[in-house]
This record gives sequence, C-alpha cells and structure tokens, in this order.
Amino acid sequence: MRAQFVLSEIGVGLRRNLTMTFAVVVSVALSLALFGGALLMSEQVSVMKDYWYDKVNVSIFLCNKNDAATAPKCVKGAVTGQQRDQIKADLTKMDIVQSVHYETSDEAFKHYKERYGDSPIAATITPDQMPESFRVKLKDPEKYQVVATAFAGRDGVQSVQDQRDILQNLFDLMSGMRIAALGVMALMLVIALMLIVNTVRVSAFSRRRETGIMRLVGASSFYIQMPFIMEAAFAGLIGGVVACTMLLFGRYFLIDHGLALADKMALVNFIGWDAVLAKLPLVLAIGLLMPAVAAFIALRKYLRV
Repeated sequence: MRAQFVLSEIGVGLRRNLTMTFAVVVSVALSLALFGGALLMSEQVSVMKDYWYDKVNVSIFLCNKNDAATAPKCVKGAVTGQQRDQIKADLTKMDIVQSVHYETSDEAFKHYKERYGDSPIAATITPDQMPESFRVKLKDPEKYQVVATAFAGRDGVQSVQDQRDILQNLFDLMSGMRIAALGVMALMLVIALMLIVNTVRVSAFSRRRETGIMRLVGASSFYIQMPFIMEAAFAGLIGGVVACTMLLFGRYFLIDHGLALADKMALVNFIGWDAVLAKLPLVLAIGLLMPAVAAFIALRKYLRV
C-alpha cells in the first residue's frame, strides 16, 4: 500500500511539473553526455599515446660535408667512420635502447623521394645532401632526454630529434578539447542542479496541503520526502539513459559509420565499443544519484516536516 502511494505521488508530481521535469532531463542528459565524452576523449588520448609512442624513434642525424656552413655543430666537417662506429657502440651499450638502425644518405634520399617526390624542392635535392642517421627505438620513449644529453654535443652529430614532438600538438589539441568539454559539462551540471532544486521547490509548494495532512497523521519525514526524491531520481535516470544513447550514437556515427573516421584515418587506433560500454554504468549511476541527493538537500530547506 505504501509503495503504491509513493508511486502514485511520483506520477502526480511528474504530471504537475512536466515542463520543468523535461528541462531537468535535457540538462542532465547533456551534462552527462559531455562528462562521458570527456572521459572517452581522455582515454582516446591515452590509447593514441601508448600506440604511437611505442612506434616513434629518436633520430640522431650525423654531419655531412654540406653541413659545415649551415650547422654550427658540424664546423669540424662530416662525421668520420670512427665517430660513427663509436656512436653506434655507445648506443648499443645503453640499457634504455631497444634497437638501433643505421640509415645511409642513399636510403634517406630514397625515403625522401617516396614521401615528397611531387614537391618542387625535391628535384633540387641530391643524395649527398641527405644526412646519415641512427634511428633509435627506446624501451621507454619518455627517456628521450637521456639520449639527447648523451649525444647532442658530440663531434659528428648534427642534431638529435624526438619524433614524439610531431605528435605532441595533436595530443595537446585533444587534451584541450577534453578540458573544454569538462568546462561545458560543469556549466550544464550547475544548470541541471538549479533546475532540480526549483522543480522540487515548486512540487513541494504545490502539495503543501497533502504534506501537512501527512505530518498531522504521524507520517515520518522520510516517508513524506520519498516521492519528491524519487521524482528527481526518475528524471535523472531518464537523462542518464538519454546520455548513454548519445554516447553510443556518437561512437557509431563518428567512428564506424557516418563520418567513418576508422576508415578515413586508418593509422589512428580508436577506442573500441568496450571502452564506451564501460562508461555507461557510471553515467547511469551519476544520473540517478545526483538529482536524488540534490532533491534531498533541497527538501531540508523547502519542506519543513
């Protein structure tokens, strides 16, 4: 009987405040969708870092005969065979180095032609202008600075470059987008909480006669407050379901179909469905609990029992 009464009161409250309930659902859905999107964006950045950092190399470019006039570190001329052998030997001894690949000038010229053969400047480049290099794969890409410190100032070395720098701008952009999404989510969350408080306040005011009668007959505070709390929780749960639907649709539209980024950007390792599904219970839990807690706090002020 009590459960039936509570459910009937929930139905009455939702019908009386249909417009505000709809606003709560929309606000909660948008804020939770942004929250879930920010979590997925953060995980995407981590996945891409793990994937690409494992593939990038540290490049140690050696001096050639044409660098004396343009590269201050090559004023002593081209790298000698002894210097080259010593650099390779020192690299091999380092514990953080996984593998070392030596690339000749001819190989560097061939790779340059494959990548930039259509550019106007490619026709003016000759093999002897391309620097020799060591392509070093590290066990831990984060320890690039150890290699840079050890070889950047050595005779015969033109420069030491970390290929992570090429990808860092992309990662910084994605991290910025995640922070922006969190900022908008925080704003939407504040709006949702304000709507929940106002909805509970209006609902409590419109049923002040019923709650007064219940208080007179000895009903407990929790029993009187329960319909209001469950109304807010129900609206939040619907918002959470809508947010989950938006996240699923977003993954389907952006990556698999629609924009089909997985096909257009085959080199990018996108997060899978398991990552999206793992976030849905958290989104639903927040959607259910956040309005209920907000309603409980609001009732202590607006519903004196």
